[in-house]
Amino acid sequence: MFSLFKGVESPEALKKKAKQTFDKVTALTADTFEANSLRRGLALLSCAHLDKTFIAGAERTADWQQMAAFAVAKDAEAPPVPKADCYQKVRSGKSDIWVYLPTEYAERAFLFGAKYQRTELNSEQAIASMQQLADTICRSEIGLNYEIEVLKFLRHELSAVERNADVQEDLSGMPSD
Repeated sequence: MFSLFKGVESPEALKKKAKQTFDKVTALTADTFEANSLRRGLALLSCAHLDKTFIAGAERTADWQQMAAFAVAKDAEAPPVPKADCYQKVRSGKSDIWVYLPTEYAERAFLFGAKYQRTELNSEQAIASMQQLADTICRSEIGLNYEIEVLKFLRHELSAVERNADVQEDLSGMPSD
C-alpha cells in the first residue's frame, strides 16, 4: 500500500543498485542453481552493455570527427575526445534497467567501437576483439564457463555480405547464352 506513494527512483540510485548487483554477483562463490542463474543474467546484461558501448564508441567518434573537422576549419580548438560510460540503460523484458561494467571494460568496448568507426578495425577484427572482451568478463569476473556472443548485429551484417558475395560469384561463373 505504501509503495504507491514512493517516488520513482533517481537514475543515480538505479546506477548505484546496478553497481551493487555487479559486485554482488561477481563475488558469488556458490555453485547453486540460483547463483548460476544470477551469473547468467548478469552475463547477458553485461554483453548487452558491451554492444551498446561499442555502438556508442562508433557513433560518438563519428560525431566528434565531424565537430573536430569543423573546429579545424574555423581555426578553433577541437572538442574533447568522447569517453566511455560505465553505465548503460539496457532493455530487459518490457522495461529498461541500468547495467554497470567496470571502467576498464567499458573503455575497451568504447575504444573498439571508435576504432571500427575510424576503420582501424574491420568487421571480423571488431567481432573478435569484442568477443574476447566479453569472454574475459564472463569467465574472469562473472564466473561463467561458456561464451555469450556479442555484436550479433555485426555478425548478421557480415554474413549477409558474405552471402551476397557468394551469390555474385555463383552468377559470374554461370555460362552466358
